[in-house]
Amino acid sequence: MPATAPFHLMAKPAGSACNLDCAYCFYLEKEKLYDRGTRFRMTDETLDRFVRDYIAANPADAPVVFAWQGGEPTLMGIDFYRRAVALQKQHGAGRVIENAFQTNGTLLDDDWGAFLKENNFLVGVSIDGPRALHDRHRVKKGGQPTWNAVMRGIEVLKKHRVEFNTLTCVTRESAQKPLEIYRFLRGIGSTFLQFIPIVERRPDTRARDWNLSLAAPPDAAQTDDPRVTPWSVRSADFGSFLSAIFDRWVRHDVGRIHVQLFDVALGKWLGLPGGICVHAETCGRALAIEHNGDVYSCDHYVYPDHRLGNLTTDPLSSLVDSGRQRAFGLAKRDTLPRHCRECPVLFACNGGCPKHRFARTPAGEPGLNHLCESYRSFFTHIDEPMRLMARLYRSGRAPAEVMDMLN
Repeated sequence: MPATAPFHLMAKPAGSACNLDCAYCFYLEKEKLYDRGTRFRMTDETLDRFVRDYIAANPADAPVVFAWQGGEPTLMGIDFYRRAVALQKQHGAGRVIENAFQTNGTLLDDDWGAFLKENNFLVGVSIDGPRALHDRHRVKKGGQPTWNAVMRGIEVLKKHRVEFNTLTCVTRESAQKPLEIYRFLRGIGSTFLQFIPIVERRPDTRARDWNLSLAAPPDAAQTDDPRVTPWSVRSADFGSFLSAIFDRWVRHDVGRIHVQLFDVALGKWLGLPGGICVHAETCGRALAIEHNGDVYSCDHYVYPDHRLGNLTTDPLSSLVDSGRQRAFGLAKRDTLPRHCRECPVLFACNGGCPKHRFARTPAGEPGLNHLCESYRSFFTHIDEPMRLMARLYRSGRAPAEVMDMLN
């Protein structure tokens, strides 16, 4: 039985298992939520159930996008994904099925390159910029740097002509180097860029109860310490980072380089629905499935109180459309503080990710996003060029013409 509307399910077939030990990773410690000795590997039976039910639960007229993540998904080995593709063909006859793969890139070789190309996987590579910035936090279990290995992986993808994009985490340090990072990513051939702000809090009461080192997302009753970790980006710096890159992009690279948030912003100025969940009015249609079939409200909410059920015992569509999940998604809009509801850039920001809404407004109201200052300054900064691009688009002209107009 299909769900009432399209949804996205991020699959973590290796759970939180990873060959790296990135200092800022919020997912590595999720292994503590499972029994000691757990084998973090999706079984063939769970894979079959996942592929079959995920295809069946998506409305018939919607493409089905399998997003493989982790942890590190390459730890499952190529044969696991060969089985997944075979099952997709078996259960999805006549359906549009796509595969996306987010990897740290360090284990990619020619066998991986050939497989990913043959099966048209869209690959996202996690790389934080030039060597010094990347190796500050993205290290192996023994603390060794990983930049060289990631670059080798990217060369494998280029060699086999695998379509890839880059995911760059923005930390307190790297937020100071926007153009250095942007030039580097363009230089390695990335034409689709995602910038993810790192924001994590020190452990709260619930986290300590679960033996975790990072705080769980805030809830309405939370009054715990809102202090963030030393590597978390400062509330204003992420906006300055984005604005600096935008100013370079809007004068030189529109139509050639795609920055996820800039594309989403243009959609906002055009009044289009959708976009990434972070800046959607509501959320709840992007869930996560762990290695054993556990389904959670979101991959940022993989905590016991946000476990919806298990794929092997509960119909997937019933979990997606459950009252708990609907309430979770609507809370993003319904719990916005007055400061946000009266903000001139609410149409673009929508309060940001609920995980980051642990600050207080100037009036003392809870529920303000830690990055509020960033989002407000960035969306204000891009208003004029976004209006120009929106007018160009509505008149049937290419938004890229904005470059000539600004230059």
